[in-house]
Amino acid sequence: MSNRNKAIFIDKDGTLIPDIPYNVNPDLITIEDEVIQGLQLLKEEGYVLIVISNQSGVARGYFTIDALKDVERRITALLTRHQIKIAGFYFCPHHPNGNTEAYTKECDCRKPQPGMILKACEEHNIDASKSWMIGDILNDVEAGNRAGCKTVLVDNGNETEWEAGEYRTPTYLAMTFSKAAQFIIEHTKEAVETA
Repeated sequence: MSNRNKAIFIDKDGTLIPDIPYNVNPDLITIEDEVIQGLQLLKEEGYVLIVISNQSGVARGYFTIDALKDVERRITALLTRHQIKIAGFYFCPHHPNGNTEAYTKECDCRKPQPGMILKACEEHNIDASKSWMIGDILNDVEAGNRAGCKTVLVDNGNETEWEAGEYRTPTYLAMTFSKAAQFIIEHTKEAVETA
């Protein structure tokens, strides 16, 4: 287990980038400075950075799955300017109430299910117990906790339901992405020192 990677799994809309519902227009995608700073801190600590995102717009017929390639390219380009690399992009195109037959179903990859994280762990040799999920709603937290990660909820106002449940308590509640990153680094160092 010691030779496996540690990762930060990052929700896309509302966490990595501002949430513009069902947006696939690359020109509208931006990344705030504080997110860049947080990612740089995590990169310096040796974390693999991976995006984990529900994209029910595919199932709903709002855009095709191919449109997500342009989104991925845009995010990659914006982060490359700051020497930050995303090791993998994982998107769930499904929704049980969709209207595009191929993607209208229950699945194990749509958050709060942990399927995308588990797949990323397998494909990138990641130890979930050394990894974190950062998101802006409790479905992100639940997916991370179910996968065996620690979790941070960025409390930026996007979670409005606050529905409790067995897997829906984050390890930490942060007001911003950079505060989330700082906590993860401090928490990890404390864990090493007390081991």
